[in-house]
Amino acid sequence: MSIRIHTPEGTIDRPATQRAPAPATLEGVRIGILDNTKPNADVLLRSAADALCAATGAQVVRTDTKNAALAAKDQVLDGMTREVQVVLTGSAD
Repeated sequence: MSIRIHTPEGTIDRPATQRAPAPATLEGVRIGILDNTKPNADVLLRSAADALCAATGAQVVRTDTKNAALAAKDQVLDGMTREVQVVLTGSAD
């Protein structure tokens, strides 16, 4: 019997895209929420958005839902790109 050992060493590729620059302030910014349907993600994201809005005068103008196991559809991402400057997402287990 032989045992094959795989080493985790290797190179890491750079991501194909980069994040958009963060706005200098959230004052008057339009916020989008992308809910991934994880338990309580909607509560967490809405609470964070409400707190940001109260503190900065930003406003939530778009909310979309996606399956946590799949990437958001192109039309959702395109709509977010056109309509908002900040997106809140990323709740996990």
